[in-house]
Amino acid sequence: MKIAGFYDESISNGEGWRAVLFVSGCPHHCPGCHNQEAQDFNYGKEFNEQEILDKIKENSILKGITISGGEPLCKENINEVHKFIQDVKAIRPNFNVWCYSGYTLDELLSRNDEATNKCLKDIDILVDGEFIQDKKDPTLKFRGSSNQRILDVKNSLKAHQFIEYKI
Repeated sequence: MKIAGFYDESISNGEGWRAVLFVSGCPHHCPGCHNQEAQDFNYGKEFNEQEILDKIKENSILKGITISGGEPLCKENINEVHKFIQDVKAIRPNFNVWCYSGYTLDELLSRNDEATNKCLKDIDILVDGEFIQDKKDPTLKFRGSSNQRILDVKNSLKAHQFIEYKI
């Protein structure tokens, strides 16, 4: 897996101080995407997990990790993304995990495959849905277009219904 970038600290990619990993590769190709270069699976540099884990481990201000892209939950990235989430949780067990995906939670659940199901169980908050330029709204927190939802995945899976995360 290649990555398009990594932020040591961010407050604009989810609640609280968090690290942000941008993976490369996206099958959606949304018009107006703000990370258009990250749509290419060959963009960026090889993912050096240990280097990023060391940065996370050293930074006591961080409260969570956000995985964005590209598309973290496409079949080409999901296994490495899930391993990374598990490894982050091993060194920072109280971290919350946000993930941005162009897939809706409904689409991810309908895959009904082991890799997706396991990964979803380790994600706390999912910002789902493709970016739609006609629904772009710069006043929205933590999302680009009004069709995108901020979902509490853990509680949604337990309740068998979609629960929007309250900001």
